[in-house]
Amino acid sequence: MLEALSEKLESIFKKLRSRGILKEEDIDAALKEVRIALLEADVNFKVVKDFIQNVKTKAVGKEVLESLTPGQQVIKIVNNELCGLLGGAGAKIHLSPNPPTVIMMVGLHGSGKTTTSAKLARLFKKEGRRPLLVAADLQRPAAIDQLITLGKQLEVPVFHSKEMKDPVALCDEAVRKAKLDAHDVLIMDTAGRLHIDEGLMKELSEIKAKVKPKETLFVADAMTGQDAVNIAKNFNEQIGIDGIILTKMDGDARGGAALSIRAITGKPIKFIGTGEKIEMLEAFHPDRIASRILGMGDMLSLIEQAEQAFDRKEAEKLQEKILGESFTFEDLKEQLKKIRSMGPVENLLGMIPGFSKVKNVSVDEREFVKVEAIINSMTAEERRNHNLLNGSRRRRIAAGSGTTVTDVNRVIKQYVEMKKMLKMFKGKKGMRMPKILPF
Repeated sequence: MLEALSEKLESIFKKLRSRGILKEEDIDAALKEVRIALLEADVNFKVVKDFIQNVKTKAVGKEVLESLTPGQQVIKIVNNELCGLLGGAGAKIHLSPNPPTVIMMVGLHGSGKTTTSAKLARLFKKEGRRPLLVAADLQRPAAIDQLITLGKQLEVPVFHSKEMKDPVALCDEAVRKAKLDAHDVLIMDTAGRLHIDEGLMKELSEIKAKVKPKETLFVADAMTGQDAVNIAKNFNEQIGIDGIILTKMDGDARGGAALSIRAITGKPIKFIGTGEKIEMLEAFHPDRIASRILGMGDMLSLIEQAEQAFDRKEAEKLQEKILGESFTFEDLKEQLKKIRSMGPVENLLGMIPGFSKVKNVSVDEREFVKVEAIINSMTAEERRNHNLLNGSRRRRIAAGSGTTVTDVNRVIKQYVEMKKMLKMFKGKKGMRMPKILPF
C-alpha cells in the first residue's frame, strides 16, 4: 500500500537528515523532489501545489533552519501536513438516535460495493449490533446472489426480492422490515454502472429521498487514482455523500486517490479495504496512514489487529503452556491460523517501524499452508511429543502432506529452536511474557 510513494519520500528525506545544517535552497530542492513524487503518485495537481506551499511556509522559518535537527523538523512538518491532507482526525459512522441507522452504499460497478457492504456489516456485528443487508442492486441478479452468499457466511440476514423491480420500493420495505425485526443498522447495496449516467443518478436520488439515510458512503476503487477522485466529486455534487470508502488499497502503490479525494470532495475517508477477505476493512486513521507513507510504520493498527485475532484468555493459556514447557505442534498450528487471519503477512510487516527500509524481503504465504499441511499429517500423539518423529514417521508425514522429508525436517527443527527460545522466558525474574506471540 502506497509503496512507490513511500520509497521516493524516504529517499528524499534521507538526504535531508544527513545534513547537519539546512539552508533555504536545500529545502527548496527537497520540496521540488517531493512535488515530483506526489505528481507521479497521481495526486491532483492543485492538491500538490497547495501542499508544497504549506510545507514551505512552515519549513523555511528561523526556528527550523537553526534547530539542532533541521531535517527531522522538516519531516515532522511534512507529516503534519499529510495528516491534514488526509483529513486530520479519523471520521466515524454517525449512528441514528432512533434505530435503524440507514447506510446507503453508492458507487460505480466494479468498485467493490457489494463486498464492502458485507465487510461493514461484519464490523457492526462485532460491535454487538444487529445489521441487516439490503440487496438493492436490481440491475444485476449476480449482485443479489453474491450478497446472499456473503450474508450466510457472516450469519447476517439479507433482505432481497427478485420479483420486485422498483429499488425505491424495495429499500422502503427494507426499512420497515428492519424496524419490525429490531435491526439497528441497515446497509443498502445499491446499483452501480460502468460510468455515471442520468438513469443511475435518478435512481439513487429517489432512494435517498425516500429512505433518508443517515450516511451515504461512496465506494471507490483506489487503484483508479484520479478517476476515483473525479467520480467521487460528481457523486457528491449530484446526490450528496457523507463519506468515502477506498477499496483495493493493498494494490495501490501510488496513493493518488487517498491523498486527493478528501481535499477535492471535502468528505472524509471513513474506511479502507486492504484485501479481498471479508475481515479486511480498516477504519481510516489519517495520522497512521501518514506515518506509513513516511516509512514510520503503524504499530497502533498492528496492535489492534492482533487484539482482534488473539483472545486474552487464550493468550494466558498459551503463556501457561510455554512456561510449563507443554507448547505443542497443535498450539503452533493454532497460532499460525491466527496470524493469517490478521491479513497478508507482508502488510503486517509493513506496519512495523523501519521495516520498509529492509529490502529484498518477501513472505511466501504458501509456506504457512505447507507448515499447516505437515502438522495435519501428524498423529495426535506426534503433535504432543515431537520426540516420536523418527525417520520413518517423517517420511510418512512428507508423503501425507505432499511435501518433502527436507520440508518436514526444517519445520521440526524450527519448532525445536522456537521451544528453546521460549524456554528462555521461564524463570527470569522481572521478565514478563509477551501477551501476543507470533507463534
